[in-house]
Amino acid sequence: MHTISLFNLLYLLPPLFIVAFFYYRWVGKKTEIAFATLRMSIQLIVIGYVLTSLFETNAFWLLALLVAVMITTASLIARRNIHRKDFEVYAAILISIALGGTLNLALVLWGVLELDNPLDPRYVIPLAGMIYANAMNAISLAAERYEKEREHHDKYKARSIAFKASMMPQINSFLAVGFVSLPGMMTGQILSGVDPLIAVRYQIVVMAMILSSGAMSNILYLSYMTSKEE
Repeated sequence: MHTISLFNLLYLLPPLFIVAFFYYRWVGKKTEIAFATLRMSIQLIVIGYVLTSLFETNAFWLLALLVAVMITTASLIARRNIHRKDFEVYAAILISIALGGTLNLALVLWGVLELDNPLDPRYVIPLAGMIYANAMNAISLAAERYEKEREHHDKYKARSIAFKASMMPQINSFLAVGFVSLPGMMTGQILSGVDPLIAVRYQIVVMAMILSSGAMSNILYLSYMTSKEE
């Protein structure tokens, strides 16, 4: 696979500067894009070292800790755009992401891939990252939309609207894949020399588990939010 030099990463700065400029002019926040970019870079560098250590030692406790950090952080970020920030809402989000995501992760590791070692960090970490990140995005959309719709509708109508809105990005990606876009994982595999037909199979697995984990997390969260109002 072709190696990207650190210097070549600088070519990405001009587009980011343009985005940061218009974000400041139109939104009024000077440092949000710069901070997000810096934080993203630092986090990826740190996780690169952590993964290197994890792959070398194959320590289960470190793997479990990393997955727990993923779930906890995803839950905190998912709560970011809703008004209610109490522990009850955070706990509902965390449990929904943990259950909805982990069930799909286990199904892929033990069922679909049929690995000799289903807890191999080289498989668990990338798949867990995709699952929990997409569950985070889905539940963030659902929680924010449910909160807004409750101002105008009863809880069941609000639940339906929120669930549909949170699922739309994933449904659209299902409809567009192959003809409009080539997903990142499939593109990366093809660039690294994997047979496109093999890459397609892995991408089908990824897209199915992403949609399922996001939807199941939303079902759990919205079911709890509607039941507690009774």
